[in-house]
Amino acid sequence: MTATDSVRDPHATAVGEYDFAYYDETIDRHIGFRPVDLERDLGRLHAWLGSDHVKPYWDLDEPLPAFRETCREKLADDHQTLYIGFLDHVPMSYWETYWAAEDDLAAYYDVRPGDRGVHLLLGPPEYLGGGFATPLLRAMMAFQFRHPDTDRVVGEPDARNQPVLEVAKRCGCELRGEFTFHEEEKTATLVTCPRERFEREIWPPTAADGGERND
Repeated sequence: MTATDSVRDPHATAVGEYDFAYYDETIDRHIGFRPVDLERDLGRLHAWLGSDHVKPYWDLDEPLPAFRETCREKLADDHQTLYIGFLDHVPMSYWETYWAAEDDLAAYYDVRPGDRGVHLLLGPPEYLGGGFATPLLRAMMAFQFRHPDTDRVVGEPDARNQPVLEVAKRCGCELRGEFTFHEEEKTATLVTCPRERFEREIWPPTAADGGERND
């Protein structure tokens, strides 16, 4: 079995416009991720990044023309890939995945060449507190572990963002301490999840795992 095969699941597919799609029994919802398209997604991303629940953690509350250029720059950066996340085919989350060894984060921990990083946010406020963040992050991590050279998923959420830190722990991540992330002008918490733990404890989820609805 290859590393790529080891995170495959009968419910996880690449269908239609999605690069990764999965039916999650724990929430009885279809999850999908497709790459960001600037013209298609600019309006929703501008609204989401300007939302009150997002602004404290993402410094992207910009006028639309400036935001468009920010998005262009992000899409042109080949060390990262941007995604829109869907629940039952409704767009409701934004994701940035990146090669950590090519990111500013690499200077702050024992980076490995295959480490994949993840940033996330839930857009429409009606999805907050519905128990969706954990299954969404779990699916995105399974997606990242499809890279055959990736044996660890990492992140650097704002240390104040306790809901995201709790979600990360439920997805198998270890919180490895706070650090001053100078380039991002924030105090961050380093989180890491090894493939072995993810496959042993987290993926694939089943309805018997129960649905934690406090994220």
